[in-house]
Amino acid sequence: MTLTSAFAIYFVLWWLVLFVVLPFGIRSQEEHGEVVPGSEAGAPHRPALVKRAIVTTVISALLFVLLYLVVVVAGVTLDDIPFLPRYD
Repeated sequence: MTLTSAFAIYFVLWWLVLFVVLPFGIRSQEEHGEVVPGSEAGAPHRPALVKRAIVTTVISALLFVLLYLVVVVAGVTLDDIPFLPRYD
């Protein structure tokens, strides 16, 4: 795995994890009881985006290390999956 492909895989993984992490623990302005005039009542009261970015980075790093161990260290490839067709 080259450095460029590792960065690209981590980048895609980071965005996927971000979209998984974003909805957890969010309370809307309506649920909190303080709707800002001119905004949607379902908008987040306190999004805490920096905290979510840190959590996303940590989870993505752990998943990337796991992926690296499986692909590079253990040498598992798509050819090792028995039900996929072989294109030799």
